[in-house]
Amino acid sequence: MFAKPGVFAKRRGRRAEAGFTLAEVLLAAVIITVAFVALLSAIPYSSAALQSGNQTSTATFLANQKLEEAKNVPWTATPNNDCLGISAGGNGAPTVPAGKTCTLNGVIVNSGAALPWAADQSSTAIANFNGYSRNVRVTDCAATPALCTTVSDAGMRLVTVSVTFQPMTTSSTAAAAKTVRVSMMIAQR
Repeated sequence: MFAKPGVFAKRRGRRAEAGFTLAEVLLAAVIITVAFVALLSAIPYSSAALQSGNQTSTATFLANQKLEEAKNVPWTATPNNDCLGISAGGNGAPTVPAGKTCTLNGVIVNSGAALPWAADQSSTAIANFNGYSRNVRVTDCAATPALCTTVSDAGMRLVTVSVTFQPMTTSSTAAAAKTVRVSMMIAQR
């Protein structure tokens, strides 16, 4: 508690260097600046990746939206109503098959005519989704079982929806268009 008589505490001298030198401060500032510049250069790439993910999700949503529509169009044996249709050679929008008709929402579509619900949509045709184009192809599984994963049944059709968009790029060169394809087998009801 009390200091012992005759014992003196050692006095400490001041340090010769009490802080950082100017050179040390400048070197630290250069290192921090280089680190921030490196981080800032990654922002355009991360923005492009985020935008690409958003566009891919939107394209998948648009494809699924059209598949839901395809599930709800009538394709029945009794009464004979074929509004799902078949794409000729797999290259065009589906049409009503030969010898069949389609009655959809009170509108009668004759054999060989294009089905309005499955018309190809350009990049300006989809409301609120400019830049996305969409097409529907319907394959008859009895005629081409290889495309239907070896299912050979006249009562089954493969519906494939493709949505194409132009992705955002980080450079001045244009990126190649991307396409999202979603398929579903639909059975005759």
